[in-house]
Amino acid sequence: MTDESHPQDGVSRRDLLQGLSAVGVASGLGVLSAPAAAAGPEEPFIECYADPLSVTSGDNVGLHVSTSAPTYSVEVARLGAKREVVWGKQNVRGVRHSVPENASTHGCAWPVAVEVPVSKAWHSGYYSVTLRDPDQGTSGEAFFVVRPAHPGRDTNILIQLCTNTYAAYNTYGDSSFYGGPGHTRVSFDRPYQGFREPEGFTASYSGWRNWEQPFVAWAEQAGYQLDYAVNLDLEVRPEMLSQYGLVLSVGHDEYWSWPMRENLEVFIERGGNVAFFSGNTAFWQVRSENAGHALVCWKESYDDPDHGDPVYDTEHQKLLSTMFCDRLVGLPENHLTGVSFAWGGYHRFFEQVNDGDGAYTIHRPDHWIFQNTGLKRGDLLGKQDQVVGYECDGCELVWKQGLPIPTYRDGTPASFEILGTAPAGLSVRDRSIDRVADALYGRGSGKKHPQPGHAVLGSYTRGGTVVTTGCTEWPKGLHGGDKAVDRITRNILDRLSS
Repeated sequence: MTDESHPQDGVSRRDLLQGLSAVGVASGLGVLSAPAAAAGPEEPFIECYADPLSVTSGDNVGLHVSTSAPTYSVEVARLGAKREVVWGKQNVRGVRHSVPENASTHGCAWPVAVEVPVSKAWHSGYYSVTLRDPDQGTSGEAFFVVRPAHPGRDTNILIQLCTNTYAAYNTYGDSSFYGGPGHTRVSFDRPYQGFREPEGFTASYSGWRNWEQPFVAWAEQAGYQLDYAVNLDLEVRPEMLSQYGLVLSVGHDEYWSWPMRENLEVFIERGGNVAFFSGNTAFWQVRSENAGHALVCWKESYDDPDHGDPVYDTEHQKLLSTMFCDRLVGLPENHLTGVSFAWGGYHRFFEQVNDGDGAYTIHRPDHWIFQNTGLKRGDLLGKQDQVVGYECDGCELVWKQGLPIPTYRDGTPASFEILGTAPAGLSVRDRSIDRVADALYGRGSGKKHPQPGHAVLGSYTRGGTVVTTGCTEWPKGLHGGDKAVDRITRNILDRLSS
């Protein structure tokens, strides 16, 4: 959701991205244009993107590479509990390609430099591509995902990676969904800026390393086998879902299309289970374009008279690329997840709850997810590793006899139980408090959205069972070895995948 930098930076994300230039230098969370300088020796570089992003055995992955190196090597490795090298190639001839002006919106259109054959022996997973030029001392990185050749045969758990969010925050080509000349469209066909700037804007708010990697490493070490897919697979390969008992969303899973939502909700209604170890989940609606190679999202500029969303004020307005909870769309994410960022917000981020414990207060310790944890009502869960933080999802609630009860007026399912809460709030820094009010109550209504909100840990059953942690940071507890977080996660995976 966030449109600004860390609280101490005092510069908005949009300002940062509007300052992008070809002569950019990393600063804080974005890239600020650097002062003009005398021309000097060029920095060596290797840049790459993979296409297709999701493949299965027998497919080839094309690596699209631009580099200053005369030759380079390629190494492909599966990343999980360990790094397993599966393929390599030496002495690939390097070719330099220009970056088109519309690279961020329509891709780089570089030719295939290397084809990687996907072997039947490769397990489903996240595959890292490393390109190296030892002479110049430089390297580049890309990734792709291998889907299972036989969905559901070897495991009953599918994790779909948050690749739409990766693309949304990718500033390569000088714009993303957070600013720049092409901020309503992003292409997958370009290098991921987070690999080049691991501490920059793109990597701080998206990407495999922050959330999914520590979750996957924990899961594989704990003996769980997972099958992998990308966000787009939920849209174009919905038949996969029926082969699994449990689908996972982990970390920052912010950008969803209507077909993704619809296919997963049908899966739940037919008895499938979902665990959202994630926050800010399905907040923005996007639409796929160019056969899944690009996404569009107009956000609040959908009604721009010159450059607005073409479905605005048409019979297809439910597909409006803005907040799912916007009254013009009418499909609040609560209906899927039980919670929404609109009723949560930030914890220990921006100006919100900066003195918070980073933990959930437990309200209903007899629920099955708390089995064998020893937690009691009023205990704090996850304080050690601050599993509550950054972006949090909640629901409208009231308190009765000291316990939180959903009002169900926000789209939250009738069977939803609130198991834990932490304080959270929308921000004046990124205007989320006003933007959410406009979405929920209509622009110009003057109605204020009630604050503060909550991060909500909860569950409901409607055909299948859905559990949500209501926050992006749950994997921190697994990485940090929190015994209660570990036990709860095992309880969820064991029960819902059986």
